[in-house]
Amino acid sequence: MRLALSAEDARLQQELREFFTTKVPQEIRDAVRNGEDLTKDQIVEAQRALNAGGYAVPNWPVEWGGRGWTPLQRHIWLDEMQTAGVPPPLAFNASMVGPVIATFGSQEQKERFLPATANLDIWWCQGFSEPDAGSDLASLRTTAVRDGDEWVVNGQKTWTTLGQFADWIFCLVRTNPEAPKKQQGISFLLFEMSTPGVTVRPIKLIDGGYEVNEVFFDNVRVPADQLVGEENHGWDYAKFLLGNERDGIGATGSTKLRLQVLKEHASAPLADGSRPIDDPAVKGRFASLENQLLALELTALRVAGGSKNGKPDPVSSILKLRGSVLNQEVSELAVDIAGGDVLAAGADADSDVPSWAAHSVPTYLNLRKVSIYGGSNEIQRSIIAGTILGL
Repeated sequence: MRLALSAEDARLQQELREFFTTKVPQEIRDAVRNGEDLTKDQIVEAQRALNAGGYAVPNWPVEWGGRGWTPLQRHIWLDEMQTAGVPPPLAFNASMVGPVIATFGSQEQKERFLPATANLDIWWCQGFSEPDAGSDLASLRTTAVRDGDEWVVNGQKTWTTLGQFADWIFCLVRTNPEAPKKQQGISFLLFEMSTPGVTVRPIKLIDGGYEVNEVFFDNVRVPADQLVGEENHGWDYAKFLLGNERDGIGATGSTKLRLQVLKEHASAPLADGSRPIDDPAVKGRFASLENQLLALELTALRVAGGSKNGKPDPVSSILKLRGSVLNQEVSELAVDIAGGDVLAAGADADSDVPSWAAHSVPTYLNLRKVSIYGGSNEIQRSIIAGTILGL
């Protein structure tokens, strides 16, 4: 079963397919296919290629680089990009702070930040979570006190993804500790990571990498004109941002690509001449995952094609839930097929073990996170039960 695209959407799909496979460097797409970690320079190069073609920020207002696409067309864009092995635009720029500035920022802020944000001339990171304010984000304690034409920021953030690469941070701070509700005393500040008083400390993860960080603020002075929107209205902007963050988490393109590449590896002969793909149990797992991904893809197309008035369809919770589970199951199959080669995880680049096999365990461990971020899978089950099943 396949859902038919309109002639216009089919043309867009073909245009995107051609662009992604010819304008983004092959070595970057090969690195994505092989599950390798991209360098900062590779991420920047890929996004600048997308921006040059007008495909970096299609969700933004047209005057700032958006395309005015329908939800279905945005889905086609994301799916084709992931299937081609093209790294998506940096989420902190394209899906988070960019739309916030475009919607709530001053004209001066839009002109100053949006072009540089789309082109990744500025690399942003997110200053939201704190040691005692994760799921209960409104309990954050980082403060900003007005002092003349500046805000003085003190506090700490944690789980700041790729903060070691960032030029700027968009940060939630408490500006009114006396507000009757804790959500009412929060503001949204922008400032450079090089500002005196900002300290970044990496956190080693279970996969051995340093993807996230702790960030400390010690009397950090921020110009007053870098406050986005109104003082004490930051919670509204944060909710808007988090709604954008959840878009695409359950996208099938990257999982389809991983499964396709894994199938190629499983079809290669081992030293004894046998092939993992010839094992009936392995073949059955591939067939099951391929069918589940097809079902999820059809569901995603229906959701994208049926979105009305920009309101999210509650079925999108199914996409996030099943998308994250299938992502993890593909990574688990990769570990099983790699077999004893998984012991080479973390080996040097000159190891005889294939790169994909050496990366299989770190990738499996890292992908445990997709059950949590963007709304945990338990929360998605509750949404499905209440809004779809009426339980």
